[in-house]
Amino acid sequence: MKVLVTGGAGFIGSHTVVELVNAGYSPVIVDNFSNSEKSVLQGLKNILGFDVPFYEFDCNDFNKLKEVVEAEKIEGIIHFAAYKAVGESVQNPLKYYRNNLGSMITVLEVMKEAGVKNLVFSSSCTVYGQPDHIPVTEETPKKKAESPYGNTKAIGEDILEDVIKSGEKMDIIALRYFNPIGAHPTAEIGELPNGVPSNLVPFITQTAIGKREQLTVFGDDYDTPDGSNIRDFIHVVDLAKAHVSALELLKSKSGNTYDVFNLGTGEGNSVLELINTFEKVNDLKLNYKIGPRRPGDVVKIYGDVAKAGKILNWKTQKSLDESLADAWRWEQKLKNN
Repeated sequence: MKVLVTGGAGFIGSHTVVELVNAGYSPVIVDNFSNSEKSVLQGLKNILGFDVPFYEFDCNDFNKLKEVVEAEKIEGIIHFAAYKAVGESVQNPLKYYRNNLGSMITVLEVMKEAGVKNLVFSSSCTVYGQPDHIPVTEETPKKKAESPYGNTKAIGEDILEDVIKSGEKMDIIALRYFNPIGAHPTAEIGELPNGVPSNLVPFITQTAIGKREQLTVFGDDYDTPDGSNIRDFIHVVDLAKAHVSALELLKSKSGNTYDVFNLGTGEGNSVLELINTFEKVNDLKLNYKIGPRRPGDVVKIYGDVAKAGKILNWKTQKSLDESLADAWRWEQKLKNN
């Protein structure tokens, strides 16, 4: 089965390409490198032993996308391509609405024209906003998003649900990620932020290696045991494998279904806990300070992942220690290169 992976050179996309090949699928990558690097393609080749078919363009381009889907005889799409920095989305909301919603609508229009029925959508736990109760389940009501980025995911899910309600012959799964971290154990691919990282772990590893002078923890006065934000940190390889499980489930459907799944470890760790674990696992000290709270940040969130275990037959296998050891190995590889 040929699967188009939009944003396939990105952090989660590239790891999913590896797991698709491991599971017997034939992935085809589309990426415009707005938030990734071409070196990722070489990393994939080093892991897999061959060049993954690849096209460079923006997923908002209907004609090019349709051309590739038809030429490659695509049977399923995993749609990652989106801007993802919470802080930037607060500063530049229109950029996020135009790109994230526009590209998803283009993907759906191409699917309709080309007769592609299977779609896995990269969503986010940000759709829960600041929840009243944790862990959140898939039944937890979506709340007003804390950022335009989060809102693009919430609206994206609404659009997918409306498409299915309209009677469209598609089967769609939205996967609500918690916080992906780590890197491939080979250190051939990993998180590769352009410019200033928007995620915590690259900031930690870049500070540890000396690329950044100091790490700032945004707030230590939240209502949590140590005052710092709590998140559910999941190894990116575990997350990638869930996309394969979602495709397997979609193949068994007969058209016109929509479902959502939480993807996380089911446990919360605080920012300070993450820093302490990184120091312990990699036997080093980090230069960090406590700064003011950051706009758009949710206090604490982690997910109930029982539904994914039961229906997708998936669960995480890698620990926080492994995630942070892999992330550090990847950062060291980047320095050596």
